Amino acid sequence: MNSMTKKVSLVAVAALLLTGCAAGTPEAEVSAGGDSVARGPLLTIGQLGDVASWDPSQAHVGHALVPYQLVYDTLILREPDGELSPMLATEWSYNDDRTVLTLELRDDVTFSDGEPFDAEAVTANLEHFKSGNGRQAVQLTQFESATAVDEDTVEITLAQPDPAMEYYLSQAAGLMASPAAIEAGTLETDPIGTGPYLYDKANSVRDSQSRFTAKEDYWNPDLQKFDEVELRILVDISARVNAIISGQVDWTTLEAKSADQAEDAGLEIIPDYQVDWTGMTFLDRDGVINPALADERVRQAINYAVDRDTLLEELQLGRGSVTSQVFGPDSGAFVDDLEEYYTYDPEKAKDLLEEAGYEDGFELRLPVIPAFATQITALAQQLGEIGITVTQETVPPANYVQDVVQKKFEAFNFNLFQGEAWVAINQIISPTATFNPFGTTDPELEELISVVQQGGEDSEAAAQDVNRYVTENAWFLPLYRIDQISVYNPEKVTVVAQTQSAMPSIYNFSPAE
Repeated sequence: MNSMTKKVSLVAVAALLLTGCAAGTPEAEVSAGGDSVARGPLLTIGQLGDVASWDPSQAHVGHALVPYQLVYDTLILREPDGELSPMLATEWSYNDDRTVLTLELRDDVTFSDGEPFDAEAVTANLEHFKSGNGRQAVQLTQFESATAVDEDTVEITLAQPDPAMEYYLSQAAGLMASPAAIEAGTLETDPIGTGPYLYDKANSVRDSQSRFTAKEDYWNPDLQKFDEVELRILVDISARVNAIISGQVDWTTLEAKSADQAEDAGLEIIPDYQVDWTGMTFLDRDGVINPALADERVRQAINYAVDRDTLLEELQLGRGSVTSQVFGPDSGAFVDDLEEYYTYDPEKAKDLLEEAGYEDGFELRLPVIPAFATQITALAQQLGEIGITVTQETVPPANYVQDVVQKKFEAFNFNLFQGEAWVAINQIISPTATFNPFGTTDPELEELISVVQQGGEDSEAAAQDVNRYVTENAWFLPLYRIDQISVYNPEKVTVVAQTQSAMPSIYNFSPAE
């Protein structure tokens, strides 16, 4: 991002998202930029799972970020189109070498326990997030320290430039909790933030529902669009289908096989909403566990052996886009001519295996959880046609990522984020990336990654070259980008997609007109 200082009015941002009130329901009037707007009575969301801990240091992203947005504001607001705007920070700027990020803060905000929001609160939260080592700890990999310059100014010092730092401050790392609650150690069950809603613990039931009520005198009522919000925990897909069709929830996420049923019931699906790519990640590219995967020709052969179009139609009912690259169109690293880099060509796959000395095939061992069992079985059939035997090893879903990170498998199947180039690089490509547990690297690749990290005028071209490198060297087996089946009841709510997020932000929900 070339412009490091953002001074966009939050009122203007909210005006883009606000609509009227739900038809036939009571209305509450709130002030927004001097105008009176309708606030809906209750928003009910069908959530995939409950929050394990309300401590923001344990927050995640996508579906899992929205519950935290109810009670915690972030330092920076990420708009639906991905642009960054003021929230608790009113403006920000970097020093010349991009290792010190200075934030100017609002001076009229308090936490729900009465504690003031100020620079000391920011430093306490960033240090707490770093030490908490939660699921998104990688967001503060480059964080070195935070210093309160005065009550309303904080300096964040980085060990090295991080072009995604502002993005992270709009995500889990930017969630602000009361320093008193951090010190008391009570955040796991009692979230205390500056956000638009208060957690109603008395009317919340673990693994069933979480209830929230609008906070009185919230500093920005434009983002407080409902009197109450309820998260209903609906892990089972059939439960979500029944809940949205019967009107028990206003929004939920479904699978492709349920999309037609939802549309037939008069529900709306956010169009052209793709966030993740799905497929296989070759973890053991150095052949520590499986020597065959050390040869790029073997990994390329696997890519040529797969009929992506058929898999998309059979597994996703055509709801997605076939691809050979792991970076999405809005990432800054997308390359048009990589989209169909690997076409279905089993004969070419066999030739590559023969060149690599595996004309008789080899065994590929994959961990399996229910979410990917069908995909892996379909891939196993196609790979079997070129002589590769896929051995499936069932693992508990709770252990899936942990087993991968601990280098127990040579490859695994997953849905992975296609976000900002630097974010994706640090998730799946860099030597320290979560999903590069064997630390595969190369001097050419490291030089490209270094250019991206500097965030200068050459960073986007370097990111595209990173994309070319991992695609041509077949680090992955991308199958297709998945259509997010984000379903809502248009008679009750209006919902705006959140780019590069599996679920719209809480601010993107408004009462229906």
